[in-house]
Amino acid sequence: MSNDPEVLLGLSNGELEALAEGILAPSIQARLDELIARNREGRLSSDEAAELDRLLTRTDQLTLVRTRARYTLWHQRAEVTGT
Repeated sequence: MSNDPEVLLGLSNGELEALAEGILAPSIQARLDELIARNREGRLSSDEAAELDRLLTRTDQLTLVRTRARYTLWHQRAEVTGT
């Protein structure tokens, strides 16, 4: 498993599970929702558009970390069960 670059090494199962279940902070999610709605209406300033891009990038990064944590947990369980 350690040869797989997608596996997160050096983390406990609890840490991996916390990452796998991670979400954006409610205030950040609310701001993202607001910016998306304003974008649909065509009412974003250039600063808000840049902020929206940053928040979408953060969301993508969180999704990748969550996926890698789930993948790591799956691999650990497969090693234990031999599947």
